[in-house]
Amino acid sequence: MTIAPASTVDTPAAAPAVTALPTSRRRFWRGVWQALRRRPSRLFGALVVVAFVVLAVIGPWLYPARLPHDPDAIYAPMSLKHPLSTDFEGVDVLALVVTGTRSVLLCAFVAGLVTVVLGTAVGLFSGYRRGFADSTLMRVTDFILTIPGFPLLLVLTTVYSFGNPVQMGLVLGVIGWGALARAVRAQTLSLRERGFIEAARGLGLPTRHIVLRELLPNVAPYVAMNLLLAVTGFVYAQVGLFFLGVLPLNTNNWGVMLNFAVYQGGALLTPAALPYLLAPLGAILLLTLGIVLVVDALDEIFNPRLRES
Repeated sequence: MTIAPASTVDTPAAAPAVTALPTSRRRFWRGVWQALRRRPSRLFGALVVVAFVVLAVIGPWLYPARLPHDPDAIYAPMSLKHPLSTDFEGVDVLALVVTGTRSVLLCAFVAGLVTVVLGTAVGLFSGYRRGFADSTLMRVTDFILTIPGFPLLLVLTTVYSFGNPVQMGLVLGVIGWGALARAVRAQTLSLRERGFIEAARGLGLPTRHIVLRELLPNVAPYVAMNLLLAVTGFVYAQVGLFFLGVLPLNTNNWGVMLNFAVYQGGALLTPAALPYLLAPLGAILLLTLGIVLVVDALDEIFNPRLRES
């Protein structure tokens, strides 16, 4: 009997498993590009969001830590030197908008991340386990939902001064995850009765595996879109607190700009001060528009039934 040499053993069957993940990734990013290109407005929205993120990362490096004041250029007209005019102290408004982007986005991102982590974890575990765990977690969620978020923040600012955007983001996230937990739980209750979950339970797979490997990927698209939408809400919340003057006004922030424009710069009475008021408002509106357009693209990417032929 002749034994075939080891070099002739046929072993290419493992190759598809190695290349499956990169191929899947390429297919996903190709679908993202097609969804963005299908409607130019979506591509515009993605570019806007990326531009704000880039400004948040490199913006403070483009200007000195203390922006220069020019008493001779108070509310100077818009020009090449001052594209968005200057404020009541002669500081360039464009520089204020750019340097304030990091604080706004960092706070909103931290708050959104905390909201997504807590809301997703509670919703998945509660919806899958049911029983006493579900009842307990949902009572905690109901309590979170009954907390009036913005009034609570106003009260907290009287006893605690939020020194940096990360602290502010943590507080916003801790009191803002209830709605997401409810929504994720509802989806989990539907998914847990599907055949693939029944098969996983029949195989004796642990709860951790089923939740993280089977349920989480199916709710991830909804969670991703909720993260983006939550960011806009947290931007409004922190800007509102700065505008009301309940947070320290010793940092560059769009809300600080609005506060100074209305209460110190007389932007509601002086036409020359309008650019100082409209610049942060325009930045907020542009960021919101970009996020909404990106969410529209994600909705099509994750929901094949919405794809146009």
